Amino acid sequence: MPLLPDGVRERIKKDLSVNLAKKVRLVLFTQELECQPCRDVSQLTNEIAALSDKVEVEALDFVREGKRAEELSVDKIPVLIVSGDDNYGVRFYGVPLGYELKTLIEDMIRASKGTTDLSDESKRKLASVDKPIHIQVFVTLTCPYCPTTVGLAHQFALQNPKIRADMIESTGFPHLVRRYGVMGVPKVVINEEIEFTGLIPEEQFVDSVLLALRSPKVYIV
Repeated sequence: MPLLPDGVRERIKKDLSVNLAKKVRLVLFTQELECQPCRDVSQLTNEIAALSDKVEVEALDFVREGKRAEELSVDKIPVLIVSGDDNYGVRFYGVPLGYELKTLIEDMIRASKGTTDLSDESKRKLASVDKPIHIQVFVTLTCPYCPTTVGLAHQFALQNPKIRADMIESTGFPHLVRRYGVMGVPKVVINEEIEFTGLIPEEQFVDSVLLALRSPKVYIV
């Protein structure tokens, strides 16, 4: 059974046809056994790729391609990486359906164009990031507020290759939910140093990224 209903599939096909500038690659790490979410992500990826000849899929086995996973700092599955010009910082851990499907399509379009919708001031600040930044955004697929935060984090990663931004679907990674004390979503963790829950403005999010480069652990309320 298709994961994308007919109406949704047609809207995505139109969006990709109109907006994809260059080819975009979807890199998928899964495993064959005992991983239903892996099968769902694989099916979703193939359904989307069938809608445009500008979408390429690179499907990798997490175990057999362990060296490649290590090179990309992939330590859990399933993960879907959206790549334009060899920037592998945009990641979805879990199945990007529900509200996050729109985020996935928007990420693909931005990666294809090599552009973001960030303000000039945000771009200027993010250009100063010269050390690795890891942003984790915990979400649920029924959260209408989460895509805004995920979309910003992913645009940060597209803007600067030193930034890696992960959407983490909370129900699929309960050990991480416990580890980071996720009580609400979106919950953001930056470099294990900065944590906050809920929506914050783009400018404040960017400043939190810069703060994570030099500050002890901070909780933003």
